[in-house]
Formats: sequence, structure tokens, C-alpha cells
Amino acid sequence: MSILLKGGIVVSAKGRRQLDVRIDGEKIVEMGTHLKTENSTVEDVTECFLLPGFIDAHTHLELNNGKGSMGTADNFYTGSKAAVAKGTTAVIDMATPSKGSSLKDCLAAWDQLAQGNSSCDYTYHMSIIEWNPAIKAEVKAMIDAGITSFKMYMAYDNLRTTDAEIFEAMNEIHNYHGMLGIHCENGDMVNEMIAQFVAEGKLSPHYHPLTRPDSVEAEAVERYLMIADLANLPVNIVHLSTKRSLEAVKRARARNQKVFVETCPQYLVLDEHLYDGPDFEGAKYVCSPPLRSIGDQQALWEGVIDGQVNTISTDHCSFNFEGQKTIGKEDFSKIPNGMPGVETRPELIYTYGVTTGKISLERMVGLISEDIAKQFALYPQKGIIQAGSDADIVIWDPKTTGVISATTQLQNVDYTPYDGMQTKGSARAVYLRGQKVAENGQVIAEKQGKFIFRNITKNN
Repeated sequence: MSILLKGGIVVSAKGRRQLDVRIDGEKIVEMGTHLKTENSTVEDVTECFLLPGFIDAHTHLELNNGKGSMGTADNFYTGSKAAVAKGTTAVIDMATPSKGSSLKDCLAAWDQLAQGNSSCDYTYHMSIIEWNPAIKAEVKAMIDAGITSFKMYMAYDNLRTTDAEIFEAMNEIHNYHGMLGIHCENGDMVNEMIAQFVAEGKLSPHYHPLTRPDSVEAEAVERYLMIADLANLPVNIVHLSTKRSLEAVKRARARNQKVFVETCPQYLVLDEHLYDGPDFEGAKYVCSPPLRSIGDQQALWEGVIDGQVNTISTDHCSFNFEGQKTIGKEDFSKIPNGMPGVETRPELIYTYGVTTGKISLERMVGLISEDIAKQFALYPQKGIIQAGSDADIVIWDPKTTGVISATTQLQNVDYTPYDGMQTKGSARAVYLRGQKVAENGQVIAEKQGKFIFRNITKNN
């Protein structure tokens, strides 16, 4: 028997319209006004918005494969439940190999971690942390396996590659119309500034952002874009956090480069004063890039509003405060970098973007669903409510209110950086490929997610 969502307002990045939506199996099969109710289970969604399932294109659900004291607090099971409960029906996780291992082995490892454990659909960005003939030969194999996006680093000594290696990787990825995202920070400068502060005995979380100032990110963004210009490769900038970096993007676009820009909720609603909290509370906000100034925050909102920022994902990377973040109590450089966020993104963007009048609901749909789907070859299977698409639907109630709290979250971590923040609007129900999987913020059908195969040839 089909399911009929009746009386709601269907929203896309381009507009909204009151339409009934019929689901049969995993797909949307019919949309229209006054659809017949015979042979359908009817759900009255009057006064609610019907939004396409949200996509988080930047998660670290299984950093270090979940092993050891510095493995993430979340994994695919807990992180995906937290995601889908609030409307995120798909994630693109960062699959990261160990040094010396193959991309094929990394893909197999991530499949093992996700299969049968994930409550939302998933795919991966494949991290390239070293470059050699063997890794180069695997790029096409990854594309053929449906992994069309790759990740490289300009910081972190255990992950970063040289500019020459990035250029060579860009050329190989370009051959197969793939996408490359890079963590843009000047790793040498970060290391030098950390060493200076530690040598001077400046060891509190206050000094974390001072080791990674806006110039460190902006220089790396500029350099990355220049290398991409040489390789003629459209590129993705993940977790962009500063006004100066956005200015570098504008210059690249002025010379007709194709650049995609992602930012994250933490850079839109939090700021650097939090590093000065009492009782080592500042450690909760240690992430890279760090939280920025109010001026940077305002510039990013302007970029979101005018389209310079294309998408908003979370960089969800959860470490417990007790026992993990506190390892750096005597030395900020030992605090594991990362914050949770996969659960809170939809309500934060609706509350601080839509209800404040900064952006429309249509723009929110583009930022956290439709435009992500288009960028990463998931559209129109994902990212839109239309006949033939997956029935990933969020029934969004704009009238609800709430308070974000670590005591009620589903994320498997002992704090949230947004604790105490009031929210407006929430997911009343969430459908994943035609099955209701969450209701009123609770998962009612877990482990229903599956791998999303991306065929890059469809979009090129």
C-alpha cells in the first residue's frame, strides 16, 4: 500500500507549492493537488513543510576506525542515528586510509564499518594522504566503484601531501571528472606557531586559534586555487571559515575558475571568545579551522546570502570532553581537533538563518540538500521531492521550539558546542526511501541506510 502525505507545502531550492505527495516503495510516484486517497495510508501534514532529506557532505564518523583512545566518540551506528533523527537522510563520510595501505582496502574497511550499521544512506570521500604510482592507479578504480570525490590535506603532518603531489592528483582526478576537496591550512606555519607558544609556556585553549589565524587559511586557499587553475580542475573548499579566504574565492571566480565552497554551522553561530571559557571549557571548541571573529562570521553569512558559499555541512568529528579533550589540559596542542554537529545542523540553520530573515527556506534547502546533491552526483536521486526521486522526505514543523542539550542528544558524545541554544522548527517525521524512520526527534527504524552509488558519467 502506498503512503500519501496530504496537505503539506513542498519546498525546493527554487520555490514552494502546496502539493500532496504519494510514496510507493522507495520512490516518490505522484505529486499533485487533491490526490485520491484510495489504497493509500494517509498522513496529514497540513501546516508543515515537506523538505528533501538533508545531506551532510562532511562527516568523520569513523576517524581512526573507531579504535584507540583518540578514536571518535561516534561511529556509523550512533552518528547516523543522530543524523536521521533530525532529518539528515544521507552523509558523505571521510574514508581515511592508514599510511602504506591502498584506497581499495580503505574502501572495504569503511564498507564494513557502515554496512548494516547506518541508519541513513551514505557514501564517501576517499582521502589521499600519500601520492605514489600505486595510489594514482587506484583513482579510476574508486570512480568505477562510485566514489567520485577525494580529499587531501595541506595541514596535519600525518595526513598532508606536497603541492606537487596535490597537482599530480588533480591531473589524475581531472581525467575522470572527479571532485577534489582540500583541508586548507598552511601546515608549516601552524607547526611553527604551535612550537613558539608551547616554548613560551602558553598552553591554554586560548592559544589554539592564535596558531591558526585567518592568514594561515587564506594563504592555503589561495595556493590551492592557483594549483587548481593550473590543473583546470573544479574544486571544493571544505569548512571555509574566514572573510580573507572568501575574498580569495571571489578572485578565483573572477578569473572563471569553478569553485565550490562549504562552510559549517560552527562558523556561523559560534565565535572565538569561547576559547576563553573557565575550567578548560574552551577545549570543547578546539577544531580546525578554529572558531573565528564576529567579523568573519558576518562575512560568511553574507556569502551564504549572496551565493558565494554553496553548501553547509558539519565536519562532524566528535571527541568526548572527559578523557579525550582533557588529554590536552596541560598543552592545548594535544587536544584532539573536532566537534560534534551532525544532529544539530538543520535546526541551527533554520533558527539562525530562516527565522531571522537572513535566508529563505528555499535557500536552506539548497544549502543543506539540493545543491549538495548536485555537487556530488546524487541529484536527482537525492536532494529534491519529485516523481522518480528517492522518497527521502522531512516533514518540517515550523511551530515547534526546543533547546539543544547534551543530556537529550543522540550523538554519542558527552557535550555539544551548542548547549543551551534555543531553536525554532524541527523534523516532525523523517522518511528514508519511503520508510518512516524517525518521529519527533527519535529513531523508530534504525539501520535502514545503504550505500549510494554515484555514476559520474551521468553528470558530465
